[in-house]
Amino acid sequence: MAEISDAITMIKKAESDAEQLIIDSEAQSKDLIAESKIKAEEVISSIKLQAEDDAKDTVFDAEDKAKKEAQTIAEQSKADVKALKDKAMANVDEAASVIVKNIL
Repeated sequence: MAEISDAITMIKKAESDAEQLIIDSEAQSKDLIAESKIKAEEVISSIKLQAEDDAKDTVFDAEDKAKKEAQTIAEQSKADVKALKDKAMANVDEAASVIVKNIL
């Protein structure tokens, strides 16, 4: 009879241990989930900041490129205007010479 009593005691202890293991596992699971959520939020926040920085860099790079391109166009325009002016001035001398010849 003592053996049955010992067996029942062991079964009850095993059940109690199993219940405690389930409770401990659920608590650990909840802690891991909460920790994972915090880490995920940190990662998302970090990625958002990095994306914002990348977007700013892209805008600044585009602005710099546009400024350089505008400067190149302005310099080319100045060179073209000078060339046209020089050509026109050469024609002015010739035109003045023709006018003077026709008047005299």
